[in-house]
Amino acid sequence: MEHGNQLGKFLESLRGKMSLRKVASKSGLSHAYIRDLELGRNRTTNDIIKPSPDTLRKLSQAYQYPYTDLLMKAGYLEEASSMQTNRDIRLEHIWYVEFGAKSIKYYSAEGVVEENVESLVAFTSFIEALMEQQFAKVDMHLFVNLNKIKKYAPAEGKLYFDEHADHYVGIAALPQMKYHQTLLEYEARNNGLPAEVEAGSRRSSLKTKFLT
Repeated sequence: MEHGNQLGKFLESLRGKMSLRKVASKSGLSHAYIRDLELGRNRTTNDIIKPSPDTLRKLSQAYQYPYTDLLMKAGYLEEASSMQTNRDIRLEHIWYVEFGAKSIKYYSAEGVVEENVESLVAFTSFIEALMEQQFAKVDMHLFVNLNKIKKYAPAEGKLYFDEHADHYVGIAALPQMKYHQTLLEYEARNNGLPAEVEAGSRRSSLKTKFLT
């Protein structure tokens, strides 16, 4: 209860002179719910309430306050320590990562490794680590290692990870549009071709490497 009140008072201090309705407009949350969070309880039922990580993300954006710091103040980051990380997994060797409801699957030349994760914050922290390691989100639950892409096939909507073009994943249309040039550049770099080579000739050169 005390912790909830402390968090509520902190959220109220972040809001400052901004009206509840303005915060509601910025965050997509209802003004009544925002006030309940500040009070630390549901005013209808008098039950203690705690904002979810998703709610905190919305508030962090509305208040321009670091999301991680809000998670720490709400006590969620304590859960991250329960994440059992497989120390044998090195992200630089992973082709792509697939997120499940409570697990992470790592795909590489050695096969597939699955890891159970209970904490939402652990997922959030892990995604940040992926971005730092040059992984890109190409589908709702799929992150690929740009440094491991061997062939990018725009017409097929596929990314290949081995020189024999056997192993691939599909890439959704919107991410494909977003990352098209980036994928071309990494494909060239990963195959030892100059990044500045004109796209057409680069694709022609790569095509010869993957003819079967």
